[in-house]
Amino acid sequence: MNNPYAPPAAKVGDVDDQLPEDFDYAGFWWRVLATIIDSILFSIIAVPLIIAVVGFDTFMDSSRGFFGGPEEIFISYVLPIFAIVLFWKFKQATPGKMLLAIRIVDAKTRGPLSWGQCIGRYFAYIPSALVLCLGYLWVGWEPRKRAWHDMLAGTLVVRIYK
Repeated sequence: MNNPYAPPAAKVGDVDDQLPEDFDYAGFWWRVLATIIDSILFSIIAVPLIIAVVGFDTFMDSSRGFFGGPEEIFISYVLPIFAIVLFWKFKQATPGKMLLAIRIVDAKTRGPLSWGQCIGRYFAYIPSALVLCLGYLWVGWEPRKRAWHDMLAGTLVVRIYK
């Protein structure tokens, strides 16, 4: 007898149905290319925004320090965190990954990421970069092409061939 008040449960066979059959794990160079595309797109937005907020002279003023003032820190470091996490949550990819048909999925369900996975994955970039970027290079010899931040957040990065 089924309990009408029980929470819905997914069948074990339904888990992999969220990802098309025609996919492959995204390797190191695909991910690097997506990052380059994202960096170019963000620069196209950030540089004019910095110029509009603090003026062009900020690029020539060496007394402002390496990171610049609070406005530049917000535009260059804080804003990208929000943008990347929002793209991961709602699109499962950044614009560079979308152009290359790459998606970030939950490693267990093959579905969209949770908020915790999105935020955790972003901050897990820190240990990936700490030891000579070994965490990023790990993609080259890990069977499912996962970097350390993917393992820590429980995610997979896949290419969809549709």
